[in-house]
Amino acid sequence: MTTMRSAVPILFALGALALAGCTTTTSGPKKSATSAADYNVQLGYAYLRQGNLALAKEKLERAEKQDGSSPSVHSALGLLYERLGDPKAADRHYATALRLAPKDPEIENNYAIYLCRNGRVAEGVKRFEAAARNPLYRTPEAAWSNAGVCQRGAGQYAEAEQNFLRALKVRPNYAEAAFQLGDLRLERGAIAEARTEVDRYLDAFRATPELLMLRVRIARATGDRLAEEKFSRRLRMDFPNSEQARALAAPARNPG
Repeated sequence: MTTMRSAVPILFALGALALAGCTTTTSGPKKSATSAADYNVQLGYAYLRQGNLALAKEKLERAEKQDGSSPSVHSALGLLYERLGDPKAADRHYATALRLAPKDPEIENNYAIYLCRNGRVAEGVKRFEAAARNPLYRTPEAAWSNAGVCQRGAGQYAEAEQNFLRALKVRPNYAEAAFQLGDLRLERGAIAEARTEVDRYLDAFRATPELLMLRVRIARATGDRLAEEKFSRRLRMDFPNSEQARALAAPARNPG
């Protein structure tokens, strides 16, 4: 959720975080039904990462049989059925996970990702904001930034900017929010503000190839050849194998 070209990665990045959400526990040499379900959830996530939906389905359905009251099982099934293109089943499992663990910010965040990917922006943003405000959530900056991505994809630019700023207030060195904010401002024609935001980040924190490429684009937008060369050189030197560095090296296409 480019505007959406640059906004998509954050939602998928959080989906990737969700894949690491469960831990396996055992008690004694024999696994309990709960720990067996946890183990199959881990296997299911591993197969989802590999794109093997058939094996992921087998493992996650087995986990549900072993422990149908586990919110992590239903959250994983929600992701599975989303990948399988079955939104009704996905929604049912996400809703079940939330009913079983109504105060779990990880599950709320995962459901919010699903909602935003499926165009249910108001619901998704509400869930992201609830996760961000939950004192138990370890990465509230990511939830605020995701709320902004969701709003940006829906054309709610002022609201998106406010949520990117909230993310940076929580964690000033959060590169994704800095990129999203700068990219949005550049897209909206607020070039000076975009430059200020990106320079603030690059002066204080470790650069990313995305932010350096954005700074190159800002320099091009203002006709600042010296800045364009400076940040292009830095991108090529610091991240020579990045997609952004390769894009700099690619010859310009003839529009004709």
